[in-house]
Amino acid sequence: MTTMLIESAPVPVAETLTAALYGPGFADEHAFWRRLITTEPFRTRRHGAGPDERLSVTYDRLRLLNGCLDNAARLAADPRSLAALHEWISPVDPSLATVAGIHYNLFLGSLLDHDPDGVRDLSDYLAMDTVGTFLCTELAHGNDATSLGTTATYDPERDGFVLHTPRAGAQKFMPNTGVAGGRKSGVVAARLLVDGTDHGVFLFLAPLTDGAAALPGVRVRRLPARLGSPVDHCLTAFDQYFVERSALLAGEQGRVGEGGEFTSGLGSRRRRFLVSIGRVTPGKLCMSGATVGSARLALAVAVRYAGHRTISGSRHGERVPVHAHRTHHGPLAQALATTYAISLLHRRALDLWAGCSDEDREGAERLVAVAKGWITWQARGVIVESRERCGAQGLLENNGIAELLTGVEGAITAEGDNVAVHAKAAAELLFTDPDPLPFRDRVPGDLADPLFLRALVAAVESVHYARARRRMTAAPPGDPLRRWNAAAGPALLRVEAHACRQAAEAYADAVAALPPGEARDRLAELERLFLLRWVSRNAGDLLASGRMTADQVDLLPDLLETAVAAVAAHARTLVDAFAFPEEVFADRPIAGPGYMDVYDDPDGPWHRASGGAEEGGR
Repeated sequence: MTTMLIESAPVPVAETLTAALYGPGFADEHAFWRRLITTEPFRTRRHGAGPDERLSVTYDRLRLLNGCLDNAARLAADPRSLAALHEWISPVDPSLATVAGIHYNLFLGSLLDHDPDGVRDLSDYLAMDTVGTFLCTELAHGNDATSLGTTATYDPERDGFVLHTPRAGAQKFMPNTGVAGGRKSGVVAARLLVDGTDHGVFLFLAPLTDGAAALPGVRVRRLPARLGSPVDHCLTAFDQYFVERSALLAGEQGRVGEGGEFTSGLGSRRRRFLVSIGRVTPGKLCMSGATVGSARLALAVAVRYAGHRTISGSRHGERVPVHAHRTHHGPLAQALATTYAISLLHRRALDLWAGCSDEDREGAERLVAVAKGWITWQARGVIVESRERCGAQGLLENNGIAELLTGVEGAITAEGDNVAVHAKAAAELLFTDPDPLPFRDRVPGDLADPLFLRALVAAVESVHYARARRRMTAAPPGDPLRRWNAAAGPALLRVEAHACRQAAEAYADAVAALPPGEARDRLAELERLFLLRWVSRNAGDLLASGRMTADQVDLLPDLLETAVAAVAAHARTLVDAFAFPEEVFADRPIAGPGYMDVYDDPDGPWHRASGGAEEGGR
């Protein structure tokens, strides 16, 4: 008896890299959303339509999306699925991703988190008969949300709460509370007052509009048009607006009993507030996912365009793709290294948050916050670079890059402004993580060794930590703000360095997880370019601290050139690994070789020319 061994076909490089980027749960977490964006209701671009028309389409699509779900509550309870939604929906429809994230994460997620026994009837929101929104930020209170002005005063006679906006600065700022999209209800953050005692900020469920107008006691005014994709952002206020006692989203943070007594398992009002708004952390993961996906798409379009946009070559009559020039493919190669870095760091933060224990939650939450700030900033850089490499074509709405740039600007501010989020993390790291550097040996190593390069990345973090501590110590005692201001600059740089170190470790783990072969080589080349760029940027500090020699610093530009060339040679494969369906590119003219056909004029004189000669640039 003879046994025949049939070797399976090798997995294509791009497919292997896709698995490295998205993790082992690609089929379960991402395939549904990837497939959804190819279907006609979600695929159709809306350029040329007015803001109100586009807004109406956004809410129509939200309901269509909801109808495609087997269980909306399951989506709201799963941070991985929420992040995946944003990774795929945001690049093709930023407005839809915005209202979906608000409804499923901030609104529905908050209701689920604070109703563990399932007493509250959520059917109206699960069926999308009523759209949910989230009202926390106020005109005068953003990152200092613990100082919100909106009040919720317990009324013992009616056994409920009276929501009220006492001053102009207490108006809720930018919730999507307009009449577009039908009936709206909101989760409202307000100060809980019982018998004259302020118990801190809690969340309350409140109906807001009936689909045609705001309800009596609710004032809604549309804000000026926002940069980017249209959403019905409004100012919202309450005028002695009554809600029942069940409107309070209760839990360990506190509750009001039938007799009007307030009880809480948490003594700190700040802690009560943080527990109440716990959905902001998954929201940060959603913002990271949204900008990662947008950076991928912008870069994929730019790389494809660079391959079929031709210009005159060095010889008469020769045409070469613009990608052939180092001045063009160099920035794209560096953007590729960055995009893979933010993708891997996003996955690292998501995995840590989704699987953390109560003891590890604080550290996981900090990494999510650090990653959100760094990822959204880096994504903006990638999108800007991609737009510039596409020239004027990148400015046109029909090519889809310009709206990605405005979308990332919103993510930088949403779920906590990046600077404020990083400042909080900087203070925490300064006092709770005093030894960030596992690398203590100052004898220079080999720049060809990725382990040494990662040690240099860690050394940068150590340099900024030490500098922040020195400045804080040197500042006069007795003035906490002055001491913080003295240390804030290097402390924030330390947070950036911390994010880069986390990204470097994510790169190392991803490379190590791949079997030897071409895919592993490609990922290792990206990792090397990412590390060399960061080391080069900080070469002065590394030289001054004895981690590098002058000869090594002098060698860095040559090493970077080699690393850029290695990545640029495989740019198309590397963007194919982002796994965007071809239908997505079909709606962006410059992503295809026939992009000039979009601008053809059937009555143009060239169609009357002898032989129908076409322009050489085709």
